[in-house]
Amino acid sequence: MGKETRRDMKSRIIDAAWKLFREKGYEDTTLDNILEEAGIAKGSFYYYFRSKGDLLATWSDILDEKYEQLEKELKPEMDSFQKLLFLNGEIHAMIEDMTSPDLIASMYAEQLQGKGYRHLLDTNRVCFRLITRIIEEGQRSGELTGDLTASQLVRAYVMTERAIVTDWCLTGGAYSLSEYSREMMPLLLGFFQRKESEA
Repeated sequence: MGKETRRDMKSRIIDAAWKLFREKGYEDTTLDNILEEAGIAKGSFYYYFRSKGDLLATWSDILDEKYEQLEKELKPEMDSFQKLLFLNGEIHAMIEDMTSPDLIASMYAEQLQGKGYRHLLDTNRVCFRLITRIIEEGQRSGELTGDLTASQLVRAYVMTERAIVTDWCLTGGAYSLSEYSREMMPLLLGFFQRKESEA
């Protein structure tokens, strides 16, 4: 089996799993369901993953693929704050479209219980590197505050994003995640913008 074919098969498993997780819920999706949807044998599944739970960890890969796509869509005329808000709005729209509050809650539970690698906290991920670069550029250009370090602003950004998603989960998706994010993130991250007193 060629390298490209193995990558395609892994992607097929991931795509099938997240489709079923969205339609049936994580708990009600069985490994057999995933195998049938992906059209593969059990042995092939275990070549890539140890369990159904391992598939929850692939969410960070899905997010990072989206961040790579969004990086290409950033417009030169956007300032750093606008870039951060654009990324947040698009990512939260994707989360709302591709998942459900229960599914995100299942993934968070796996991470909170320390089951497996805490992929969401991996600062080597594409999303962390991109956000860090935007914030550092914003600080150098004077668009973003210098009162805090870039790493402190990155942490604040990620925590704020995660807090909104957590609230969305707690309310059972009672509101539109993407609409609420676009309304609240400018307010919650207003301190990112450089104050006149810093000039």
